[in-house]
Amino acid sequence: MGGQGQTEAKELESLMAFWADAGVDASYADAPVNRLTAPRKALEVPARPVAVATALILARAAPFAADIGSAVEEARRAAGAATTLDELKEAIAAFDGCPLKFQGASQSVFARGNPEAPVMIIGEGPGADEDRLGEPFVGRAGKLLDKMLKAAGLEDRVFITNTVFWRPPGNRTPTLAEQAVCRPFLESAVFLIKPKLLLLVGGAASKSVLGADDGIMSLRGRWFEWSDAEKRLILPVLPTLHPAFLLRTPQAKKLAWFDILTFVERLDRPERVP
Repeated sequence: MGGQGQTEAKELESLMAFWADAGVDASYADAPVNRLTAPRKALEVPARPVAVATALILARAAPFAADIGSAVEEARRAAGAATTLDELKEAIAAFDGCPLKFQGASQSVFARGNPEAPVMIIGEGPGADEDRLGEPFVGRAGKLLDKMLKAAGLEDRVFITNTVFWRPPGNRTPTLAEQAVCRPFLESAVFLIKPKLLLLVGGAASKSVLGADDGIMSLRGRWFEWSDAEKRLILPVLPTLHPAFLLRTPQAKKLAWFDILTFVERLDRPERVP
């Protein structure tokens, strides 16, 4: 019974992760219903629980939301003053405007890779391994990403970072507000690297960077354009699936591999001569 219960829990966790990565962020009802055995009747939306949940979310976010504008401005000033990647890393570590810094993270996690890379990879945020080691994508998901990059000939051609630089508690998805506060640092990193292409890994990173509402299953494999707030750079962008999702859903690896091959083809495409 114990083993069966653990298996069912893992299957449920994998299923929930699949829907989260696909862009589903709300449930229709508070409790699951077996539609094969339940009598057919009109579904009723439980108004009170939803209202209570919304009120709790707003109450918890209110102290930070009220000051998000000043936090973004502070981040913009700090990021703008950094003229090198080392200075930007130090500015991030010294920044106190993102609440994630004070919610259990042990250190800031900025980046790893080739500072002269033609490719910049942007993920969601640090996890437990990243928080411990101080570099992004160094856990199981990172090892899978590295294998894919090596197989595609991108091993030494990438610079890797995230939309937020502190581990969210419980490895939850960072909020839009947390990503917005960290965005000036991310934009400065892109400007300092000046890559040819951006690869966005996972739904949270893709929606944040592109300002999109669609889930990753809709965004992946499609080319977009990105520019920083000052329009200093305009770069082609390709979203793809997160390696953590691929670990939970191995059958999706072929989709991610197709995205990587598409990305490499454009990266190595000969430039047109006028």
